[in-house]
Amino acid sequence: MIISHSQHLLSLFPTTLRLTKPSLASPSSSLSFPSLSSSSISMSSSSSFSLPTAISPLSDPAPLRIAIVGFGNYGQFLAETLASEGHTLLAHSRSDHSAAATRLGVSFFTTDLHDLCERHPDVVLLCTSILSTETVLKTLPFQRLRRNTLFVDVLSVKDFAKTLLLQYVPDDFDILCTHPMFGPQSASSNRGSWRGLRFVYDKVRIRGDRSRCDKFLAVFERRGCEMVEMSCADHDRYAAGSQFITHTVGRVLETLKLQSTPINTRGYEALLGLAENTRGDSFDLYYGLFVYNSNSLEMLERMDLAFESLRKELFGRLHGVVRKQLFEGETHQSHIALDVTMSKDVSDFKYEYNADDSSRLLKIGIVGFGNFGQFLAKTMVKQGHTVLAYSRTDYTDAAAELGVSYYSDLDDLFEEHPEVILLCTSILSTEKVLKSLPFQRLKRSTLFVDVLSVKEFPRNAFLQTLPQDFDILCTHPMFGPESGKNGWNGLSFVFDKVRIGMDDRRRSRCDSFLDIFAREGCSMVEMSCAEHDWHAAGSQFITHTVGRVLEKLGLESTPVDTKGYETLLKLVENTAGDSFDLYYGLFLYNPNAMEQLERFGFAFESLKKQLFGRLHGLLHKQLFGNDKETQIMLETTGLSTFR
Repeated sequence: MIISHSQHLLSLFPTTLRLTKPSLASPSSSLSFPSLSSSSISMSSSSSFSLPTAISPLSDPAPLRIAIVGFGNYGQFLAETLASEGHTLLAHSRSDHSAAATRLGVSFFTTDLHDLCERHPDVVLLCTSILSTETVLKTLPFQRLRRNTLFVDVLSVKDFAKTLLLQYVPDDFDILCTHPMFGPQSASSNRGSWRGLRFVYDKVRIRGDRSRCDKFLAVFERRGCEMVEMSCADHDRYAAGSQFITHTVGRVLETLKLQSTPINTRGYEALLGLAENTRGDSFDLYYGLFVYNSNSLEMLERMDLAFESLRKELFGRLHGVVRKQLFEGETHQSHIALDVTMSKDVSDFKYEYNADDSSRLLKIGIVGFGNFGQFLAKTMVKQGHTVLAYSRTDYTDAAAELGVSYYSDLDDLFEEHPEVILLCTSILSTEKVLKSLPFQRLKRSTLFVDVLSVKEFPRNAFLQTLPQDFDILCTHPMFGPESGKNGWNGLSFVFDKVRIGMDDRRRSRCDSFLDIFAREGCSMVEMSCAEHDWHAAGSQFITHTVGRVLEKLGLESTPVDTKGYETLLKLVENTAGDSFDLYYGLFLYNPNAMEQLERFGFAFESLKKQLFGRLHGLLHKQLFGNDKETQIMLETTGLSTFR
């Protein structure tokens, strides 16, 4: 496995690659992962950061003359704002971007950097890629520039950039290392504004007149950026836990080729967005984050260990189930993945209801009155339905508060002859609960409904256990107390009319139950249980898997959070609210989940092979090619101890 490869690499560089801060220590053998919270990192006075920072008032309003070296997408993205602020812009790039420069009002220098430098810009803004920065610095004719010219970079790694600038830029030039924590894509999703987006900077070497540096920073402050002053080393420490992890998750998901389904959850849609954003970045950027941030290898190994730990938990419990089957005579429903022909059009699953006042009110008995049962009951009572409830735990007070009649005895509840029995039990307890129900107390043709996150399992259990004259409706509200706390409008509700009697009364009763959700604005999706599980394995199970892996890393907000990282933190927060039993149930009772878990593992292994393959080439060059550029890079990242 690649994890052994990474462990071998770590053993080769024990003093340079392993983090020494207590809060970011290597995971212990018990897999108790530390937190990445800002408060947990002890910083010296020399590596402090402030958030936000107010830039000094400008005494000189004159515009800056800024030379952008590297005029690709990102250089053009910054140039548009710099030009709108009235600054004079010059640009150079290996590729001919003269048309784009003309459109933005930028003077473009096609071939000769000497011509650009002889225009004596106040600021040289490096918008090069991580991998090409050193080559570019070597080619710059510093002698053509005025002494004390301000050099600024915008790379996603900072210690590497700082080391190179201090090495190549003459001593009488100023150096400002920056990282705008946004780009064309994230700014676009922020309605084109930079307001609230973070801009990290470190005044590495600013001598004499500071107004030029302040004037440059003021561009971003005026645009509403959250200005964060922090050392390059601290930036990289935080970024390994936020930016690198975000890109890693995005690339794993991209490898899985995830697609939108008719039953997307909000969490899954967030992952689709993350994969889409990652797709727009080159692998070189990701590789640069890995190789030029000395903390990234540690984070990759921790994520590897977290995934392995999750797999062990799942397979350990699965082993226990099999042992019970073999030695204690317990039976569990077996599942066979069905060959389901999927519709290509999501709209094929949509089912329209005409909600009107003619829908009759129902008497609904809820079995399992925990958080989710109470969550559904609140809306049912609001709509005027009569709700009865039973649970192993005494929820008398909660029921009274909601206007629900609570029963401590199932026989008593069933003798009230509810028209609908709504099972709100956990996945793992459903089979046991079904076997204990006193069906003889109910009217024949009673409608049974479940709300489990897997559908083939309850369908089979219902068909096997319920009397033939009972109706069966399998449903899955694709939301819960957290995601549905502000209403159900637009949230998906999946259902399958497994067995509904032919007479009008029974059909009307089923439609009246479904109308509860249609009235609240749910997106009603009718599909078979097999289709649901096929889609859910690729969306719901993967979403929970990513959330639980990240939860084991103990990720927390940092001063340099990106929008993508905030998405992951929200996913972890939502996942942490669910029990492991729910996740285990999704795994055990969805016949497609095992395949998705393996695909996730293969995608992660493939990504690590790409990274370590390129790293191997780098080391090979160092050992046998005596490549000076490679040696300098290795020294800046601490890998040179391998020699």
